Amino acid sequence: MKKAINYLALGAVFTALAAFLTAPMPQAAPDYLSFQTEDESNNIEIFSAASPSVVFVTNTAFVRSNPFSRNVEEIPRGAGTGFIWDNTGLIVTNYHVVQNANRIMIRLQDQSSWEAEVIGLAPDKDLALLQIDAPQELLNPLPLGDSSELQVGRKVIAIGNPFGLDTTMTVGVVSALGREITSLTNRTIRDVIQTDASINPGNSGGPLLNSMGQLVGVNTQIISPSGANAGIGFAIPVNTVRRVVPQLLEFGREVRPILGISNLNDAVSAQNGIEGVIVAEVTSGLGAEEAGLIGLRQDQRGNVMLGDVIVGIENLPVANSDDLLNALEQFQPGETVTVQTLRGNQDEMQFEVELTEPI
Repeated sequence: MKKAINYLALGAVFTALAAFLTAPMPQAAPDYLSFQTEDESNNIEIFSAASPSVVFVTNTAFVRSNPFSRNVEEIPRGAGTGFIWDNTGLIVTNYHVVQNANRIMIRLQDQSSWEAEVIGLAPDKDLALLQIDAPQELLNPLPLGDSSELQVGRKVIAIGNPFGLDTTMTVGVVSALGREITSLTNRTIRDVIQTDASINPGNSGGPLLNSMGQLVGVNTQIISPSGANAGIGFAIPVNTVRRVVPQLLEFGREVRPILGISNLNDAVSAQNGIEGVIVAEVTSGLGAEEAGLIGLRQDQRGNVMLGDVIVGIENLPVANSDDLLNALEQFQPGETVTVQTLRGNQDEMQFEVELTEPI
């Protein structure tokens, strides 16, 4: 006896088979090597372009092995980072990276080493300009940005040699702008960039880059009780570097115009409750004297009398000699500036003073 065909079951089989044959094939998982987020692509692109410009700086000194020996040994004093400024072989780094060095060596990305000549030092800005005699094909200068265009929250990238580990990249954001830090000379470095991009020992002198790969700062200091990164690092703005490097190249030091005065120590002002810079003397034939500023005087009884106390230059407040120097750095020799004073620490005065080059 023949079995009845179950057409409903057969139809279900054909329906399932048709659905299987017409279903889209499952897509293969994306290849990780070809997958990148936009931010990852930007990081990779910047590191690839900028890392050939970053150099390893070593600082050595010559010392006697013992006081009774004529033998001199070369010992390492420290290491840090620098970067290629132009295709003539100029290298920018921090002053504290090369301070008191007898010999400075630069290692490029191709691992070749070159002895560096010190072209100029700016301790007040913690900057140093070096030069190596390397072929141009090994020299890849960084494109320069504009630090005045930075905003809190914008991405920045630090490249350096932390703890001697060559060409390390860290990524963060601009945490704050307009910070002030103190240099080794106790001068205030102003308009400093604060970043949370990890900056550790050895990163000093390395570049801080924006998301276009342009140089916006030179990494210089961290705040950390342990000496390692704690999320607060500082960089000297590139606009300061742009101004200082030509001076180092021409004069070997930072040059600022002068008023033509000598002033008393800030401690004297503080002891006498005076806020400002006390003019001690004016130099004959220079701008301050010609404008009419006066220094300390003696009355008929021999008592010292105050002359002018400088309290501002072009509406930039001057509370101490550090403020005075920072204000003067904004101008060039030959420019005329308005100097605000208190004469005898009482009467408000204004003078138009022509600035001159340092004597």
